[in-house]
Amino acid sequence: MASSRKPRSGEGGPGAALDGVLATIDLRGKRVSVGLSGGVDSVVLLHLLKARAAKGGFSLHAVHVNHGLSPHALRWERLCRSLCSGWRIPLTVRRVEVRRKGEGLESAARRARHAAFRKEDCDVLVLAHQLDDQAETVLLNLLRGAGLRGASGMAPRGSLGRNILLRPLLGVTREAIGAYARARRLKWVEDESNRDEALTRNFVRRRIGPLLAARFPRWRESLARAARHFARRELDAGGLLREFLAARGLRAPSESKLVEMLKQLTGRGARTEMDHDGAKLRVYRGRVFVSAAQPQARFAPLAWNGERRVRVAALGGELRFARARGRGFSLPGSGALEVRLRAGGERLQPDARRPRRTLKNLFQEAGVPPWERERMPLLFCGDDLVWAPGLGVDARYQAARGEMGWLPRWRRLQS
Repeated sequence: MASSRKPRSGEGGPGAALDGVLATIDLRGKRVSVGLSGGVDSVVLLHLLKARAAKGGFSLHAVHVNHGLSPHALRWERLCRSLCSGWRIPLTVRRVEVRRKGEGLESAARRARHAAFRKEDCDVLVLAHQLDDQAETVLLNLLRGAGLRGASGMAPRGSLGRNILLRPLLGVTREAIGAYARARRLKWVEDESNRDEALTRNFVRRRIGPLLAARFPRWRESLARAARHFARRELDAGGLLREFLAARGLRAPSESKLVEMLKQLTGRGARTEMDHDGAKLRVYRGRVFVSAAQPQARFAPLAWNGERRVRVAALGGELRFARARGRGFSLPGSGALEVRLRAGGERLQPDARRPRRTLKNLFQEAGVPPWERERMPLLFCGDDLVWAPGLGVDARYQAARGEMGWLPRWRRLQS
């Protein structure tokens, strides 16, 4: 419902503190868009920017994203239209369809909203996240086991698509924003879903927050301060990444791309990868690997008939075979083996005292990155897997004590 409330005695004081919150932000000559939900935070933000626009030398615009999730969505949209009409601020309304792709409703709505914001024809997009939002975000990310990026919370300055993204209210409490709005008799909407404790953020806000406040009155400020410390650590990580790339002859990325690279390379998932400056960067078990970003050559099986060296050009390396007594594999009766790639389901038993296991499990145990497993030269005798690089010879083909065997070694060649 829309709210228009009279100020209580003394409320103008804390609310008035917001008047200077934009003083250090230079928007001169910029096209500025405000994400306007119709809630008190975004209404106050738009009011603050409206007061500065003329003297600040920037154009002001608002964008409202209608998710269509609430039965009151059209009422919110109408309030935003009325508000912007009265304040003579151009408004764009974008109606989106929220599609859940294996994620929660909140995440799906945020993804749809950000996609709509990316379409904005502006220089700067300003969002109304405040101190409570920041503290709740950091707490939720920590509870979910997030890393450095999650613990950093929301950045006061970043990018979204081609636009600069600003969150100038991150240091302002929900109470101060409410006081400002009431003191100036602003109108806003109350989202009824904020009372739904089935939504995780609402549960934290309505149940966990009050419990923390009873014991730690400044828990929000403390978490926000911790987020700033983590953000500085992330900047340090950005510097290390730049040095890492430079040492490998790669150009330094732009600031926005550096942020995206850190996000991807420190995210979850064993196969995180991205392209940069003609190279492919991948992360596995906390390590970053760099390789040329080029199409893989087609591989065809090769016969081995006792040669000391076999060049495998398609895989960029060479198989070398040395004679060794009691080590390696003994040559089968046919005297011929074949070099192939994985097809899936292969098993190997390097230790006769342990059961035969899948190559996938053995490679995982050995710490071989997933993308390298698919381009490993394997030695087969018919359908039997005889040898795999880094894993060893199958027990059925191991040379006996005192017997001369062949000891293979896979060596990648410099490009």
